Amino acid sequence: MAWNPDTYNRFKSERSAPFYDLLSLLKVRPGLEVIDLGCGTGELTANLADRLPDSRVLGVDSSEEMLGNSRQVGGSTLSFECIAIENQLGRSQRWDVVFSNAALQWVPDHEALFPQIISKIKPGGQLLVQMPAQYHNLTNRLLDELARETPYAEAYHGWNRVSPVLEIDRYAEILFENGGKAIQVFEKIYPLVPDDVDALLTWVSGTALIPYLERLSEPLKRRFREDYRALLARHFPKAPVFYPFKRILIAAEF
Repeated sequence: MAWNPDTYNRFKSERSAPFYDLLSLLKVRPGLEVIDLGCGTGELTANLADRLPDSRVLGVDSSEEMLGNSRQVGGSTLSFECIAIENQLGRSQRWDVVFSNAALQWVPDHEALFPQIISKIKPGGQLLVQMPAQYHNLTNRLLDELARETPYAEAYHGWNRVSPVLEIDRYAEILFENGGKAIQVFEKIYPLVPDDVDALLTWVSGTALIPYLERLSEPLKRRFREDYRALLARHFPKAPVFYPFKRILIAAEF
């Protein structure tokens, strides 16, 4: 997917709040080998590295656009690599901490993904993951509904983005089934208060809207955005908009 760092960063403070909640669950120890799966622009990965003195932190992301400036902050203890999460997990290296903030919702089949990630954690290591609770977020549900309507369903040839994100009780079970201890899995609302529906549309344009638009011709892209904005306006008629954005936070030791 073609990511736009400028659009993504329009709501930088709102997107970073869950990161710091996740970071607060980190067990700080010296000398750790840490990987950040789906590190985006790398700015928050640098904050993760700052929290871990005398540790080595690798941020990986599949988007060259998002990683464009990240290498400027890389040092002897912090580095970045452009590689898909799935390809990174195919490597043999294991880690003391596997960290992932707002990225795994783009990787399919979480029933298989999470055991694979856990297999890359060293004994005594930790998993820390944050993702949007996509099934519970209205902006995602409206995208799915619109994609099933004419003329978009015909243009997509049956494609629709089925979210891989599971219910929180299933994540807890997967962690336990794979040897997890000190398990924490919870859903938290992060209130988003954009000025109006157009600002809410900008928020969605930075992430969830991207795969829907990239599969359409230019005329259909414009129409899809207009129709999606109309759906948002119907559900959020007041300004400013109050949007209760739900996210899942996961922590466990192995």
